[in-house]
Amino acid sequence: MAAAPAAAGSGVGRGRRAAATVAAWGGWGGRPRPGNILLQLRQGQLTGRGLVRAVQFTETFLTERDKQSKWSGIPQLLLKLYATSHLHSDFIECQNILKEISPLLSMEAMAFVTEERKLTQETTYPNTYIFDLFGGVDLLVEILMRPTISIRGQKLKISDEMSKDCLSILYNTCVCTEGVTKRLAEKNDFVIFLFTLMTSKKTFLQTATLIEDILGVKKEMIRLDEVPNLSSLVSNFDQQQLANFCRILAVTISEMDTGNDDKHTLLSRFEGQKHVSSQAVIEPSLLVAVSASIVLPPPGASEENGLPHTSPRTQLPQSMKIMHEIMYKLEVLYVLCVLLMGRQRNQVHRMIAEFKLIPGLNNLFDKLIWRKHSASALVLHGHNQNCDCSPDITLKIQFLRLLQSFSDHHENKYLLLNNQELNELSAISLKANIPEVEAVLNTDRSLVCDGKRGLLTRLLQVMKKEPAESSFRFWQARAVESFLRGTTSYADQMFLLKRGLLEHILYCIVDSECKSRDVLQSYFDLLGELMKFNVDAFKRFNKYINTDAKFQVFLKQINSSLVDSNMLVRCVTLSLDRFENQVDMKVAEVLSECRLLAYISQVPTQMSFLFRLINIIHVQTLTQENVSCLNTSLVILMLARRKERLPLYLRLLQRMEHSKKYPGFLLNNFHNLLRFWQQHYLHKDKDSTCLENSSCISFSYWKETVSILLNPDRQSPSALVSYIEEPYMDIDRDFTEE
Repeated sequence: MAAAPAAAGSGVGRGRRAAATVAAWGGWGGRPRPGNILLQLRQGQLTGRGLVRAVQFTETFLTERDKQSKWSGIPQLLLKLYATSHLHSDFIECQNILKEISPLLSMEAMAFVTEERKLTQETTYPNTYIFDLFGGVDLLVEILMRPTISIRGQKLKISDEMSKDCLSILYNTCVCTEGVTKRLAEKNDFVIFLFTLMTSKKTFLQTATLIEDILGVKKEMIRLDEVPNLSSLVSNFDQQQLANFCRILAVTISEMDTGNDDKHTLLSRFEGQKHVSSQAVIEPSLLVAVSASIVLPPPGASEENGLPHTSPRTQLPQSMKIMHEIMYKLEVLYVLCVLLMGRQRNQVHRMIAEFKLIPGLNNLFDKLIWRKHSASALVLHGHNQNCDCSPDITLKIQFLRLLQSFSDHHENKYLLLNNQELNELSAISLKANIPEVEAVLNTDRSLVCDGKRGLLTRLLQVMKKEPAESSFRFWQARAVESFLRGTTSYADQMFLLKRGLLEHILYCIVDSECKSRDVLQSYFDLLGELMKFNVDAFKRFNKYINTDAKFQVFLKQINSSLVDSNMLVRCVTLSLDRFENQVDMKVAEVLSECRLLAYISQVPTQMSFLFRLINIIHVQTLTQENVSCLNTSLVILMLARRKERLPLYLRLLQRMEHSKKYPGFLLNNFHNLLRFWQQHYLHKDKDSTCLENSSCISFSYWKETVSILLNPDRQSPSALVSYIEEPYMDIDRDFTEE
C-alpha cells in the first residue's frame, strides 16, 4: 500500500524505507532486537535524522513487531493516517483513523491525571509515547495546519470534527509524554495558528485547553498582534469562551505582572531595561470590554450565584457552580490588574469606568467575593480552607489587588464610593473651610457605586472584622492605602478616620502586637498616609496611645524594622515640619501633647533614624521595597537644609561613624546611594511625581539637595566629601562592584 503522502509510491521512497527497515532489523533474516527500534526513533526525534516516522517502515514489519511489543496497533494506524491525509485527500478515511486512535490515548490520559496510571504487563511503553515516537505529533500538527496552505489560490479546509479529534489527541499526548508540550511551544507558527481555531465553538474548548498547556511552558512571550483578526475573534466570543480566553491571557501576560518586583534589585532592573524589547498584547479597551461581561452577572443569571440557569440534566451541585464562577472571575481580575499597571493604564481606567465594573463588583461583594460559606465549601483536594491556594481565598486577594491598582494615584478612585459618601466628602471640605477636591467634583455620579455602602466602605467593614492571623490583612491595608496615595486629601483622611480606621490600625499594631512583617509594613504605610499633615489624626493617635507603656510598645514595633516603618517615620517628620510653621491653637495643642511628635522632634531621634536608614541599604541591595529608606533619609536632610542645619546633621553622622569605629563607611555608602538615586529618578517621570505629591516638596528641591550633597568640592559645608577623611574616601566605585 502507499505509505507516504506524496512520493511514497516511487521506487526511491520504497528503497529508502526498506533500507531503514533493514537497519532496524539488523539485516534481512535477522530477528527484531528489543528496544532497538524505539531507541533509533528517539535518536531520530532528537537529531531530525534517521528513523523519525512510521512511514519509514512497511506495514508488514510494523504488524509483526507489534505482536511482540504490544504497541496497540498505533504505528500501523499512523501509517494509514499518512496515506489518507495527503493534500488531495477528502479526509473522510483520515477522520475515521483518528477516531480509532483517540480512545487508545484518552483512557491513558484520564488514568494519568487521576493518578491511577499503572503499567500493565502487556505493554512496556504508554500508547502516547509510541504515538509520539512514530511521528504522530508532527503529523497532526501538519494536518491541523493544512488550512494555511493554498492550492491554485484556494485554501484547504478540514472539518471542525477532525480538528477537534486532532486537538484532543495532541492534548492527551502532552499530558502523558514528557517533552511534547515543550516541542509544540517551540513551533511559534503553530501556536499562533491555534488561536485561529478558537473561531469555532466546536473546537474552542479543545483549542483553549491545548494553548493554555503550551503557553505554560513557553519561554518567550507570545506576540498576540501576530494572531490574524484577533480583535474580531474575541469580540464574537460568548461568555464562557471569554472566560476561557482570559485563562489563556493570564498565562500570556503574566510576565507583565510587577506585583512581585519588590524583591528584585533596582540595579538589576535598571540594567535589564537596556535590553528589554517591548511585547505587544491585545488592545486593552477590548480586554476591558470582554472582562466586564465576565465579572458582572450576565442577563438572566440566577439571584443566588450569578450563573445562568441550566437544564435539569446538566444541573451542577451548588458548590461546583460557585467554584466554576470563582475560577473564571479570578482569571479576569488578574488580567485587569495587570492592565491597570501597564502603559495604557488611563485607557483601561476609562473603560473600566464606562462598563461600570466597580459598581458591579460592589454588588457582587457579599454574594460572591466576601460571601459567607461553610468551611468545606471551596477547598481543593489536599488543602484546607485557610490555605492561600484555595480558590475562594485567591479570589479575595486578586480582588484586593485590583482595588489597589485601580485606586493608586488615580482620580477614578472616587468611583469606589456611592453618591451619599461623595456628598459626605463635600461636607467635610465645607466644614473645614477648604476647597473641595477637584476629582470629587469631576466624578461622573452615574458611574459610582449604588446601594447603602460603596466598595471602600464595605472593605473597611470586613477589614475591621478580620481575624488577627488572617492572610487578608496585608492586602486589605494595601488596598485602602492606595485610596490615600498621591496628593494628601484632608477630606479623604477624615472620611476614613470617622469610620474608626486609625483606632483599628493601632489596635493591631499595639494591642495585638502583630508579628507579621508584611502586615506590619502595610499597617505602618497606611497609618502614615492617614495621619500625614492631619491634626485631627494626631489627636486621635494621642487619645488611643494614652500611656507610656502603650507608646513604648508602639516604638518597639517601629524600631523592630525600619524597612517596614520608615514611611510612617517620613510622614510624621513631614507633618512635624508643617505643624511647626503653622500659627494655630489647635496645632499648638497637638504639638504640646502628642508623644509621637515630641519624640520625632528630638535631634538625637532623627539622627538615630537617619544613621540606621542609610546603614541598612546599599546600591546592590536596593529594591522597590526598601528604596523608601533612601528617600526617607533624604526627607530628613531636606528639612534640615530648609532650617540651614544640613552641615550639623552631616557632622553628627560623621561623629556617629567614628563612635561605631567605621569612619567613612556610612558616608561613602550614602554617596553611592545618591549617585544611583540620580540615575534612577531623573529618568522616571512617574516616580518623581510620586515623590513630589507624597512629600509636598518640589522635585526640584529633591534634585538640588542631592546635587549639593554630591558636590565634589571638599570646602563645601553641605557636601558629603567634606566629612569623609582622605584615607577612607571610596566614592568612585562602580555600582556593579560588590
